[in-house]
Amino acid sequence: MSIVVTLLIGAAASAAQFWVLGQLGVAAGAPPALVAGSVAVPFVAAVLAALLRVGAASPVVIEPAAPLEPAVPPEPAAHTALRLLAFLQEQGRLVDFLTEDVASYSDEQIGAATRGIHASCAKALGEVMTLERVLPGNEDDAVTLEAGFDAGAIRLVGNVPGAPPFRGTLRHAGWRATHVAVPTRAGIDPFVLAPAEVEIA
Repeated sequence: MSIVVTLLIGAAASAAQFWVLGQLGVAAGAPPALVAGSVAVPFVAAVLAALLRVGAASPVVIEPAAPLEPAVPPEPAAHTALRLLAFLQEQGRLVDFLTEDVASYSDEQIGAATRGIHASCAKALGEVMTLERVLPGNEDDAVTLEAGFDAGAIRLVGNVPGAPPFRGTLRHAGWRATHVAVPTRAGIDPFVLAPAEVEIA
């Protein structure tokens, strides 16, 4: 049964109710509000039935939730350090040099070997990070440190008095990284700094 038909039946029932009350003589003696209420009851019931039919005919459609992508666990800090060391090994063979027993080599041999390693590693380091000096100036320059200096970035050595200002000599300007972008190594065990190489004849 359509909604329109339901409403028409309700209206007809209300009209019939009014006609019956008139024939019985109730409408003439009863309060107007009571007559109006008794006549309106069938129509109101029809309206409610129609509304219920609308709700039943229009089921709520629940959209399937988008699948959640699994959270990527953060990389351990040790893996970042290993990636940097692996990059320096790949570009300049730094690990090979540091693990080599150089006791049997002369200073001239070591100097000649380190020149190429120094150039390659310096280039690689410049590709993955930007460095700046913590303090301006050159070694052996006079330096004054006022109260509130960054004790995590400046280390005091020698005969340190009780409170700033401190006056001393710059022994090392320090280094601070302002940008770091270590290359990723997808699909490689982070603990393998350099894969073994096997030449097949």
